[in-house]
Amino acid sequence: MADVAVELVLRSTRVITPEGTRAASVAVAGGKITAVLAHDADVPAGARLEDFGDDVLLPGLVDTHVHVNDPGRTEWEGFWTATRAAAAGGITTLLDMPLNSLPPTTTVDNLRVKQEVARSKAHVDVGFWGGALPNNVKDLRPLHDAGVYGFKCFLSPSGVEEFPELDQEQLAASLAEITGFGGLMIVHAEDPHHLDAAPVVPGPKYADFLASRPRDAENTAIGNLIAQAKRLNARVHVLHLSSSDALPLIAAAKAEGVRITVESCPHYLTLTAEEVPDGASEFKCCPPIREAANQDLLWDALVDGTIDCIVSDHSPSTADLKTSDFSTAWGGISSLQLGLPAIWTEARKRGRSLEDVVRWMSAAPAALAGLDRKGAIEVGRDADFAVLAPEETFTVDPAELHHRNQVTAYAGKTLHGVVKSTWLRGRQIADHGTPTEPTGLLLERQN
Repeated sequence: MADVAVELVLRSTRVITPEGTRAASVAVAGGKITAVLAHDADVPAGARLEDFGDDVLLPGLVDTHVHVNDPGRTEWEGFWTATRAAAAGGITTLLDMPLNSLPPTTTVDNLRVKQEVARSKAHVDVGFWGGALPNNVKDLRPLHDAGVYGFKCFLSPSGVEEFPELDQEQLAASLAEITGFGGLMIVHAEDPHHLDAAPVVPGPKYADFLASRPRDAENTAIGNLIAQAKRLNARVHVLHLSSSDALPLIAAAKAEGVRITVESCPHYLTLTAEEVPDGASEFKCCPPIREAANQDLLWDALVDGTIDCIVSDHSPSTADLKTSDFSTAWGGISSLQLGLPAIWTEARKRGRSLEDVVRWMSAAPAALAGLDRKGAIEVGRDADFAVLAPEETFTVDPAELHHRNQVTAYAGKTLHGVVKSTWLRGRQIADHGTPTEPTGLLLERQN
């Protein structure tokens, strides 16, 4: 270490690296990891030592599915509050979804508006997805060249009129364009015909809402997407997988070499339909939280690699939109600050390790988006870290969340895993849940 201009050394008896967990000292210079050395390695003169004892040092989480809603719907969220919540929860990089902001990120001009709004408010590093609409195929390559990480589309109504869905012909046209320049399409996969045929029963009963978003809607949409991806050799990603019935289709497509990846979310992996109280629309999202037996199969698919990663799909709204009528309440779960402890709480019950959680919530999302400086504690990566006390517990108090609207399906739950601090490029950005001043950068795709 003495021959490197080290500024900071972070030390723990439990450092999660790509090779496993070990006692180590991590050297940082210029915002990068310069060495991962023995726990008792000498600290060079002039370098600051941060010794975390037995708390776990893990790479900062990468959340590639966040609805920040800024500008335009900032009463729902915003870059200041979203990135503070992310920092408090151990997330050091997030990618903003193109919709629910006004304007949506569907042209280069709209991207520049969003970047200008975000620049001074980012407590963590922030990148952007573009959007694929029926009428913007001409805008996709310019957005790609401007640095978006890929393109989101819906196959059923999005819930906001400025972001219409694609039919199968429009999906094919957008996929062909995106494949032509080596891009990625990320897809909200629910089939509109199945949704139209499903019963919609107004009222407070979750079972009625669940029946209105049947598994067949996901399964059919994913099957159609696989067929299109196979025909065009397109690279596609299934967002927020909820239906375990689609897993055999996905596994078969992967085995055939179809370029498909899949995510799920903390709410599908930790909450169940059976526990949702009547009228509790803080649990409403689309596709929906399904039954416990379905959840068990999603966990099996994480373990065997059919599902690649876990991201939040943080989709907040104002409290007044979360009415007791499941048919009309806004659909979205707020979980940005709580994803790590929620997943760790369930993972440890199921015999999974923190190394698994890091793979699903840091390494794999970073790989999905091509964020090759993120997602691991190894030489050359950004010095992004979370420090976690995995054995400690806390009870979720919505008033302690940094989300703009403190509505959460996790209220009152006792979770394992307390985030003690978060570090971005070697600078501490949160201490025991309290974020510092914003130092995040705006990221653009580099490859």
